[in-house]
Amino acid sequence: MRRRAPIDQQKWWKQLRDHQYIRTILFFIMGILLYLLMLGSVIPDTLDVRLSQIADRDIRSPITVENKVETERRQNEAIDAISPVYDQKREYAQNQVVKVNDIFELVIQVKNDYETAEAEAETERELSQEEKLNEQLALVEQELSDGTSNDLSEETLLTLLAASPTQLQIAREATSNAVYEIMSERITIRDLTEAKSNVSNQIAISTVSNRLLQAMIEIAQFAIIPNYIYDAEATERLRQEAAESVEPVIIREGQLLVEEGEIINHDLYEQLRLVGLLDDSFNIYPYIGLALLVVLIISMLAYYVNESQTSVQRNNSHLLMFTLIFILTVSLIRVTSILEIFQVQGIGYVVPVSLGAMLITLLIHTRLAIFSSIIFAVIGSVLYSDPNSAGTFHFTYGFYMLFSSFAGAYFLSRSTRISRILLAGLFVSAINIIAVASLLFLKTVQSNWFELGMHVGFAFLSGFTSAVLTIGLLPFFEAGFGILSTTKLIELSNPNHPLLRKILVETPGTYHHSVVVGNLSEAACETIGENGLLARVGSYYHDLGKTKRPHFFIENQMKMENPHDKISPQLSKTIIIAHPYDGADMLREYKMPKEIIDIAEQHHGTTLLKYFYHKANQDSDHPLPEEQFRYPGPKAQTKVAAIVGIADSVEAAVRTIQKPTPDKIESLVRKIIQSRLEDGQFDESDLTLKELDKIAVSICETLKGTFHQRIEYPEDAKGKGDKK
Repeated sequence: MRRRAPIDQQKWWKQLRDHQYIRTILFFIMGILLYLLMLGSVIPDTLDVRLSQIADRDIRSPITVENKVETERRQNEAIDAISPVYDQKREYAQNQVVKVNDIFELVIQVKNDYETAEAEAETERELSQEEKLNEQLALVEQELSDGTSNDLSEETLLTLLAASPTQLQIAREATSNAVYEIMSERITIRDLTEAKSNVSNQIAISTVSNRLLQAMIEIAQFAIIPNYIYDAEATERLRQEAAESVEPVIIREGQLLVEEGEIINHDLYEQLRLVGLLDDSFNIYPYIGLALLVVLIISMLAYYVNESQTSVQRNNSHLLMFTLIFILTVSLIRVTSILEIFQVQGIGYVVPVSLGAMLITLLIHTRLAIFSSIIFAVIGSVLYSDPNSAGTFHFTYGFYMLFSSFAGAYFLSRSTRISRILLAGLFVSAINIIAVASLLFLKTVQSNWFELGMHVGFAFLSGFTSAVLTIGLLPFFEAGFGILSTTKLIELSNPNHPLLRKILVETPGTYHHSVVVGNLSEAACETIGENGLLARVGSYYHDLGKTKRPHFFIENQMKMENPHDKISPQLSKTIIIAHPYDGADMLREYKMPKEIIDIAEQHHGTTLLKYFYHKANQDSDHPLPEEQFRYPGPKAQTKVAAIVGIADSVEAAVRTIQKPTPDKIESLVRKIIQSRLEDGQFDESDLTLKELDKIAVSICETLKGTFHQRIEYPEDAKGKGDKK
């Protein structure tokens, strides 16, 4: 019971450590750091320049933007170049002729109506000719209610009323013809006076009196109006078309705005302001764009991590380790991108981006390494953007980083030995060289051999540096996070390890037992997708505690009496129960990984020592409580620890079967698993019934291979041992 308090504390800490909020905080921190690392590559550099200052270097535009002021100026120039549109209204000539005819027709009508009225009157009025004309004038003016009378003098109207029908007809035709002839020509407002003065020449006839001639001229001048009119609609349409035909003035990304030694005038200064290169200009859009990009990257990472079926899916410590590797890799990309200021050809290709893929492959999983490689390529494309063209993507480097990272992840996915990391570095270097060569040869301009050599050299150095950094950083991550990498497991499985040598020398029976348990548990773990190598290595060390009292365990009792026959069941129970915890303490002294210690401490869970429990009850008058003969635990906290416990019990039990057969083995295996299940030994390990069935099948298949039937050779007729 003395172990319960630390166990409860460990459980509380594990729940706190693996809380969902911790994962959210880690992703948030990753996003903030990523934003800060990428910020310098998306925000264009500002310049301290003044009007009339001489530029000390060439200045190019970092972005593509429309110069709206210049575009508007050119549109206004195009509009001003369009002259007003005038239209000659040819129908005006006919309209004005009709108006002239209407005047003459009115005069004739009034005269006829007046004479008819006089003839029908009963009493003849004695009026003078002048009075009659005045009455007719009044009638004419009354009919001309549209105000025309204001333009025609009374003298003209009286002259028309006094003229004979023949003279009126001559005057009407001559005036109409004169108006039509003059109105057939283009008459603007400026030309109106001249057009009216030409009337006298058009109506110069001698068959009418001078007084009537003057009346005709006045009527004609009254009828002549401008017929060449400003067309506002057509003019506006042409001006709109002219404005739309002007191409927008675009400042292209990389366009030379100011040459070195050029004086910065007002236009150039405004262009620099427009592209955001002045100290007093602030453009919020790059900041928003980068934030959206980071949110997109972190969201994709979070989704993939939570669905990747790797250790980072549940273990926040591993997620923290992944975060550190991710940020470390991005930081290295950022640092190497800064090296390009030295303008050494190909120096950017020295970036050890495959370091991240290698570490993630070794410490977590290849799937996560490949996905991270894609993210590294995207980030690298941004970080390597041209300082004068901030906010753009340099896909050349992104292409290079993608293949470099893929190479590291792919090569180490097949084996994780330390020696293979160096080979992985050479493999990455080879892929880097091929990628760089393809990029150079795809250029339209042929590269020289010196440039090719520089690029190839830096590409080779990238792979080599990545391998060296991986070897150097791997122990720190393993020790700092208690990571039991495949490389570490392989090292721990070496028979020359001091603890394994101790088990082999002091408890050879236990060593053999542990090797068989390792075979069983490894196969079973791999069947359900768990770490089989961890199960094997954990099995090697799970009974280390037996080295303290080796002869109290039956597999080490060779040609000797069983010491348990001479001691009480209670003392035997104490000795047997102590071995998992003695082994765990010894493993802690050797700074062994926590996973190995947990397997040693938990592989018996809280199972009952049935043999000594029943023996003690036989010697006692009263039944003893089972708790006195149970291991204090804890129960298996992981699937691997639970499987090792099953394999440990199965291996010990199978050796007691007389003439083992497949049916006997399967019956025994399922009985042991069923017994542990009913005893609640799997309650804290998350093993499912389906997985337990797969485990049983795997263990049975492994045991069938171990206990297969052998051919019985007949004894030699001459006797055993005789040689021919």
